[in-house]
Amino acid sequence: MSGKQYLKNQLPVICLNLFGMLALALFLLASGNNIQSVLFIAFVWLFTVICYLTAAFFLRKRRLDKLLRMTEQLEERYLIAEIMEVPERADEQVFYRVMKMADKSMLEKIGEIQRERKEYKEYIEQWVHEAKTPITAMKLLCENAHIDVAHSDIHRSDFTRNMLTELEHMNRYTEQALYYARSEHTEKDYSIREIALADVIHDAIADNKYMLRQNHVKILIDTMESNVYTDDKWLRFILDQLISNAVKYRTEQPAIHFFTTEKVEEKQEHKGDRLFLGIEDNGIGISPADLPRIFEKGFTGENGRIIQSSTGIGLYLCKRLCDKLGIGLSASSEGKGTTIWLSFQINDFIAEVQGE
Repeated sequence: MSGKQYLKNQLPVICLNLFGMLALALFLLASGNNIQSVLFIAFVWLFTVICYLTAAFFLRKRRLDKLLRMTEQLEERYLIAEIMEVPERADEQVFYRVMKMADKSMLEKIGEIQRERKEYKEYIEQWVHEAKTPITAMKLLCENAHIDVAHSDIHRSDFTRNMLTELEHMNRYTEQALYYARSEHTEKDYSIREIALADVIHDAIADNKYMLRQNHVKILIDTMESNVYTDDKWLRFILDQLISNAVKYRTEQPAIHFFTTEKVEEKQEHKGDRLFLGIEDNGIGISPADLPRIFEKGFTGENGRIIQSSTGIGLYLCKRLCDKLGIGLSASSEGKGTTIWLSFQINDFIAEVQGE
């Protein structure tokens, strides 16, 4: 609260006191009092009014500043009415009651929205689980049909292979919906343990084998003996999304290279000794202008105008899950091809124990 604004609000009181002083001065002069006595009385009145307004300003300002600091320190600032003191002034008590009623109404609305979100999330999770059952059944039927006719009917074999590829797409999209619904509370679903990176990579490739085969993608995997501590199911999902992106933005002779390296990460958000898993492709790459925004929700960039099926959800979800799991995620691209980096914190104590 500024002094100028306070004086503006107190202008009626100031004018009323000045009018009273003038009226009293005229009355005293008309009654035969000398001018010195009249001026003394007017000075005492004016001094009293100034002292009152000054003291009232500083007391009110201190109380309001305290209330402002309390509000700034709250995460849920709409709860300020629950912790503030009941004011003594009659007009402030009215505003206090209004705030309490508004606070109660907002809490009821937030509770209702939270219940709706919870019910919707539970419905999505249940729907995904129900939808995955026929997808798995269809995949088994197509695989059996593919084996039966592989040597007798080449056209039907191509049909089943295409069907299996599309089923992989459907399974990936349902998984994406499931993990998106769970990404807000990952701590309720993941289990951190020691896993071999090579095993998770091979599992992710197996999840996408028909898509990789149909698009003639060459897979290169360096020798890996590294173990990391994370959730294998969530990491496998992240790799599925990255493999899908590499195929989606492929060139005529697509290739994906998996490799690891160790170094000290100095400039990125997560510092310290880390193990880096690189997923490198030879696709169309990412423009320098789009590179800083590829992990934003819904951002498709220049490539999104080329590939109409881009949604901007895959990399956003990968980033969200990596943040929850403590995995660093970054990307680099130099005109052609893209390298996605997943970095895992190295536990020196565990590494020393395993070395012994």
